[in-house]
Amino acid sequence: MVIIMKPGTSQNEIRKLAAKFEAQNFRVGITNGVDCSILGLVGDTTKLDEDKILLNEHVERVMRVSEPFKKANRKFHPADTVVNVNGVEIGGGNFGVIAGPCSVESKEQIVDIAKEVQQAGACMLRGGAFKPRTSPYSFQGMGVPGLKLLLEAKAETGMPIVTEIMSPKHCELFEEKVDLVQIGARNMQNFDLLKEVGKLSKPVLLKRGLSNSYEEWIMSAEYIMSEGNENVILCERGIRTFEKYTRNTLDVSAIPAIKRMSHLPIVVDPSHSGGYSWLVEPLAMAAVAAGADGLLIEVHNDPKHALCDGQQSLTPPQFGQMMGKVQKIVDLMGKKVVY
Repeated sequence: MVIIMKPGTSQNEIRKLAAKFEAQNFRVGITNGVDCSILGLVGDTTKLDEDKILLNEHVERVMRVSEPFKKANRKFHPADTVVNVNGVEIGGGNFGVIAGPCSVESKEQIVDIAKEVQQAGACMLRGGAFKPRTSPYSFQGMGVPGLKLLLEAKAETGMPIVTEIMSPKHCELFEEKVDLVQIGARNMQNFDLLKEVGKLSKPVLLKRGLSNSYEEWIMSAEYIMSEGNENVILCERGIRTFEKYTRNTLDVSAIPAIKRMSHLPIVVDPSHSGGYSWLVEPLAMAAVAAGADGLLIEVHNDPKHALCDGQQSLTPPQFGQMMGKVQKIVDLMGKKVVY
């Protein structure tokens, strides 16, 4: 349930009403907008009488929310959420590009790529230390040593680091070391992991599952937010369809649809969406034009010899060329690239 307060209602009156509902075992979120404030009630609101709530002189309107997700719902939080990743803001008109290799392979590799993508305009460094792979015989990442190399690249560039968590047992490590915790497509509905990540103080990048609906995706965000961590960035990375020509199919319609359903920022991963380096640039530009708040790009200094996903990785010069074109579309969309 959403309770819209009348313009000019004091914070004291808003808190008094919120306390009243909290005493009835409802979880209450308060959103203060420019013109009015909103109370979002989570719980079994079927027992609440809307007419009685409207008797309060400070209440303008009462709305029941039919969707199962509450905290991630734009009805609860009309303004766009801005997620701060160690000083870098994503959402609310801020556009950020996260770039780096699929997997961390060596110190020289990750540090060199970090410097080059930063120079081209990336605001965060991505790199896989723990890698989920379809085959158990494929390279699974360097693990903790790979994370240490990411930290060395961060020390040399100052860029926040983004890497994927695979197991709840690593939550303490990620809380201490990682700036943006990534939940991969295969773990989107690993609810035990989502709940543990929801207890972290670090923001979360939640990728859409291979064949999941918008509602299922947002409900996974709701799992994280229900545990107290409301700093979630959604990531569209392409879905599995009948088409086999590309690795996945980029669902461009997800961008405006999610923005209508939720207040959370959404970024797009064109590398996994297409699966080929020549598709990355056009898909990236389409995502920006559709309203995305950022991009997640795989960049490798030697794609032919990459241990993971070399075929979909841009070289640093290709990434720089793409960034020049992306900047123009970001400007056209009235957003600001953050560095």
